[in-house]
Amino acid sequence: MEFTAEQKHTLISIAEWSVQETVTTGKRISLPETFRIDDILRSPMGAFVTVYIDKELRGCIGTFSESEPLYKNVHEMARQAATEDRRFRPVSLDELPQLEVEISVLSPREKISGPEEIEIGKHGIYLIHGIRRATLLPQVAVKNDWSPVEFLECCAGNKLGLDRDSWKEAEIFVYEATVIR
Repeated sequence: MEFTAEQKHTLISIAEWSVQETVTTGKRISLPETFRIDDILRSPMGAFVTVYIDKELRGCIGTFSESEPLYKNVHEMARQAATEDRRFRPVSLDELPQLEVEISVLSPREKISGPEEIEIGKHGIYLIHGIRRATLLPQVAVKNDWSPVEFLECCAGNKLGLDRDSWKEAEIFVYEATVIR
């Protein structure tokens, strides 16, 4: 999906505001009316928000849920990424000047049969193995220079918490992400 410069600016502003307000007040605060939310941003779409402090990953949380408008998903995922990602300590007040956010707007997921259908740089992966579910965004494979099989192995081993080759018994889905920085 393509977004205008104004839509990108609005989404980044919402994410930054959400982190700053959550860290500053310790509360979940509704978005003020001052943000310009157009029809595209009101469309139901899933999103992940990644939070960096001094260019270091400090949180990444998202939802595939298309039951909420994009701008609301960005607002909530930014808040959670900064304060509730269990892999990291919450962002503190003194770290806010070094805050950077990245938003990945997600396309609907599509089931595939194997790694040969994964395009590195285009697809993120989503695995379902029994009751376990895990995902890796498209940019993760690019950043790590992984093959499609390595991408699946990492998701199975590091995210599902199973053997690296357990992806072979999992349902595999791909999706695309429009990254906004």
